[in-house]
Amino acid sequence: MTRNTPIPVRAIHTHMPAPEGVRIVELAMTAHDRRRVRRIVEAPDGVQLALELPTGTVLHPGQLLHHDADAAYVVAAAEEAVLVIRPAGIADAARVAHLIGNLHRDIHVDGDTIITLADDTLAARIAKEGVRFERTRGPFHGRSQGEHAH
Repeated sequence: MTRNTPIPVRAIHTHMPAPEGVRIVELAMTAHDRRRVRRIVEAPDGVQLALELPTGTVLHPGQLLHHDADAAYVVAAAEEAVLVIRPAGIADAARVAHLIGNLHRDIHVDGDTIITLADDTLAARIAKEGVRFERTRGPFHGRSQGEHAH
């Protein structure tokens, strides 16, 4: 369904699941885009949502932005350039975490794997530490660069 007028989104229902029986439409957004909350977003089905959220709002994968009788529009993590770091043990993990924190980058931990947004400087520093990692594309569930939280 396409619609000429964007649907206003002024609030996020953080813990509200999509209604049962409606089609789920994922709105793939990068970590940076999940902070851009005052803009028009076009869904894959052509529906436009006018994000009019308060400054400082951060969207998270899985959040419901809007739903009607036909579809539920849900935030999803887009694929972007990431470093997938596989520390050999706790000492490697601690060194890498300290290094990433000092560079004010965020991480997403998935089991024994650390994922962070790809950055040439960070990749060089991790390589210098001798910790295994790969540069790839995938969803990043943390904050974008410059949004590190202490």
